[in-house]
Amino acid sequence: MNRDLHPVAWWVWALGLAAAASQTTNPFVLLLLVGVAALVVGARRSEQPWARSFRLYLWLGLVIVVLRVLFRLLLGGAYGDTVLLDLPGIPLPDWVLGITLLGPVTRESLLAGLYDGMRLAAIVICVGAANALANPKRLLRSVPSALYEIGTALVVAVTVLPQLADSVRRVRAAQQLRAGDQRRVGRLRRTLVPVLEDALERSLALAAGMDTRGYGRSSGAGRGARRTTGALLLAGLVGLCVGSYAVLDTTAPRWLALPMLGLGLLLAAAGLRSAGRRADRTTYRPDPWRWPETGVALSGLVAGAACWWVGRADPFLAYPDLTGMPQVAPLALAGALAGLAAAVVAPAPRVVAA
Repeated sequence: MNRDLHPVAWWVWALGLAAAASQTTNPFVLLLLVGVAALVVGARRSEQPWARSFRLYLWLGLVIVVLRVLFRLLLGGAYGDTVLLDLPGIPLPDWVLGITLLGPVTRESLLAGLYDGMRLAAIVICVGAANALANPKRLLRSVPSALYEIGTALVVAVTVLPQLADSVRRVRAAQQLRAGDQRRVGRLRRTLVPVLEDALERSLALAAGMDTRGYGRSSGAGRGARRTTGALLLAGLVGLCVGSYAVLDTTAPRWLALPMLGLGLLLAAAGLRSAGRRADRTTYRPDPWRWPETGVALSGLVAGAACWWVGRADPFLAYPDLTGMPQVAPLALAGALAGLAAAVVAPAPRVVAA
């Protein structure tokens, strides 16, 4: 049966792929992760306007890679012995030590910029896949009551690009029906102003709808309840910060790592639950979480866990040497390919009648 998958499942899957991309600079693994995201989006995206934004994220990823390589050329700092292009260096003042302009361009420095750019581009594309697959309105309904205001801001932030893509498509279709200036600058001016106006109108409509539905109203709470909620949230935040630092710093005591991180999570969850009691918000027809949602989320988590394990067990495979051909770990390939299970497990999206 065709139905829309729970939006949180798509975001967990996409964040798992993004986490896998952040754990390696191997170009083959990164290209595989981008290919997996593209295949799943092509197989399971709907006909809604936000589903057409994935192409923009692909172009954005390409721009990121090109800019990263150009910065390597411009800022210099070349290392390695294989000089490809010997550009004249531009001297800079002493107060900018460590930064040079131009200079010799080596193969190793270009590959370092290319690999770093590919990693950042892969992360952006994976997040773009979540934007193309998850319904932003249904995602907002799934946010806990205590995080409803923050969730609204996040949903609006991550859906800016999809909404602009839809506005550009509709404005261009309308401009093709009218005669006018056909020069490139003229077309840009005739398209840019209506797109910005359309985005402003949508923002005003969203604000009016939120105000009509009583957005931001909460029930009264005593001073003791507010203090308890604040203390739990503050203690949970401190625990998360200390635990995260201890996990990243191997010299810290181990009892400050995972135990403190778990305690921080428990305290933060208790604080959010206490804060959620003050929010008078109900959900009409909440989205069900069934076994396809679990399968999609697990496929992304498996990809992230596999690349994380390879990065810890064999860093030379996760971060290949710049002087030779990168080698690929079978576990990293299997983990990246596990993300394709989302296209098989997830049901076909619901078809919206015209």
